[in-house]
Amino acid sequence: MSTDTLIADRIEIADLFSRFAGLLDERRWEDADTVFSDDVEVNSPRIQVRGIDKVVEYMRQAEVEGEHTQHTTTDLLVNIDGDQAAAQANSLVYYYRDGQPPHQTGGLRLVGTVVRTPSGWRFRETRITLAWLRKD
Repeated sequence: MSTDTLIADRIEIADLFSRFAGLLDERRWEDADTVFSDDVEVNSPRIQVRGIDKVVEYMRQAEVEGEHTQHTTTDLLVNIDGDQAAAQANSLVYYYRDGQPPHQTGGLRLVGTVVRTPSGWRFRETRITLAWLRKD
């Protein structure tokens, strides 16, 4: 793999993590196919499902009226192997209501597998682990 291709893949995978955070913060569930493969598997303390439809169904049901989130993703590490990559990152999540400071903050660890699809890189498997949670 050329250096240019490797760099382009790393940038696209970093963008994937940012698109995932944006999808969650903006509740754009109809855009789930821009971050997940059809057969995605998601494992977290709150959800263990396979398939993009199940993931979207869960995200819709998990919405809390009047509560918003702001996800920030850091410390991205990527190990690309052809059309697949192991990727991991940390995420800080701020839970807030309009015009108010966060009432809850959490630290998450995201670990998973991303795959190259005809539409670009997508999460095929992700494990989300809660590192800490602070309620204000």
